[in-house]
Amino acid sequence: MDVLKSLFEQHFHSPVAEVRPLDGHLSGSGRNIVRLKNERVSAIGVLYNVREENVAFLEFSKFFRCHGLPVPEVYAYDLDQGAYLEEDLGDTTLFDFLSANRAGQNIAAPVMEAYRKVVAVLPRFQVEAGRGLNYDLCYPRSSFDHQSIAWDLNYFKYYFLRLAGVAFNEQALEDDFGHLTEFLLKAERDYFLYRDFQSRNIMLRDGRPWFIDYQGGRKGALQYDIASLLFDAKADLPPEVRQQLLGDYLDRLSDFIELDRDAFMRYYYAYVYVRLMQALGAYGFRGLYEQKTHFLQSVPYALKSLRWLLEHVELPIVLPALMGAFKGMVNSEKLQTLRTDAESASKAENLTVRVFSFSFHRELPKDETGHGGGFVFDSRSLPNPGRDEHFKDFTGKDVPVIDYLSRQESVHQFLASAISLVNASLDNYQSRGFKSLMVSFGCTGGRHRSVYLAEELAKHLRTHNGVNVVLRHLELEKQAK
Repeated sequence: MDVLKSLFEQHFHSPVAEVRPLDGHLSGSGRNIVRLKNERVSAIGVLYNVREENVAFLEFSKFFRCHGLPVPEVYAYDLDQGAYLEEDLGDTTLFDFLSANRAGQNIAAPVMEAYRKVVAVLPRFQVEAGRGLNYDLCYPRSSFDHQSIAWDLNYFKYYFLRLAGVAFNEQALEDDFGHLTEFLLKAERDYFLYRDFQSRNIMLRDGRPWFIDYQGGRKGALQYDIASLLFDAKADLPPEVRQQLLGDYLDRLSDFIELDRDAFMRYYYAYVYVRLMQALGAYGFRGLYEQKTHFLQSVPYALKSLRWLLEHVELPIVLPALMGAFKGMVNSEKLQTLRTDAESASKAENLTVRVFSFSFHRELPKDETGHGGGFVFDSRSLPNPGRDEHFKDFTGKDVPVIDYLSRQESVHQFLASAISLVNASLDNYQSRGFKSLMVSFGCTGGRHRSVYLAEELAKHLRTHNGVNVVLRHLELEKQAK
């Protein structure tokens, strides 16, 4: 994190006052992303140790900005340490805006307008900027070619179909994968393929879309990116909205190339399928393999799209084994319940309660998560073992002090009240999917009462499902150094 602070201070000529971790749209990317700010400016800092991918992002950003495309400005970078600092585009993604302005399948007019702006910009990336881009910078492949497609299809097979227990004939499925790949590669592929063109990678600022996360871009077909946006699983766009936006996109695309719409549509739904398979592979890897259950919430939405495709679309090629696997997926009760199961699990998991003991002669514990809030309990009204010579060499973790405090009625009452308050917040935080809660106990010296109370609360919290407890005794840590 020091390298990001250094880049910030060198660029803005002022110190960092606050560093706040961000996850949001990049929670599955493997990058460590933070917001650095002071009273005057803010920026987004990224730490990632894949040099080739960082180079692609930095060079693409420079190239796109030269072409007037709305992407973040890169302020500074240090490739040797895998760090770069970029423009802060705010917190509102297109997905956030959609989620906040819809009632079921009814999507508010401002959201539709935002989507129209997005699909109007896409051809500029694909055609206008794509003509002069240095594709040698692309990572891991310079084009969406046979190898790229094979990676995606095998990702889907091994991390989704196998882990989800969907039955399939291996050789027959491989044969279909080969036929699908040959078909996909017949489409014109001389354009920039953004690769992850979906609603969480589009920021909205002042009513205008801005674009991020294009470092995986490469040369490819036009159909892939618009399929990514319109069949973005959790966005769950209604079919009529998808068709309307596809028409808007094709109208705009025809301003850049001589467009044969029939030829475009011949390959379009095959690219929809391959994009959905890539997404399902990612959900399977992150959710079923790595056990990050919130990724599984998107699976039923992807299955909903698959069901619509099976009912309304007939591809120009025959893929019996693949279509059989899809039918097995959409008819799987296990997969259909993943959304409910994952939502329940994600609300109950990964709530980290950080419990501190400290001395009021020092500073209060600092909230390093950026969430704010929590509790600070002042235990100085309780009987103080520190005044008794017998206890001076002990702490709240030692048996003599524990025995002494556990016999005090006032200590039991204090602890019961604190636990009651924390329990109420615990239930609320878990039900809302919050990830962090901070509880601090302070006393005069920070060695006896506060330590005992922090230990007792931590012991109580560890009995709760889905709660991670981090316990620190700040004064004892200082004395141990």
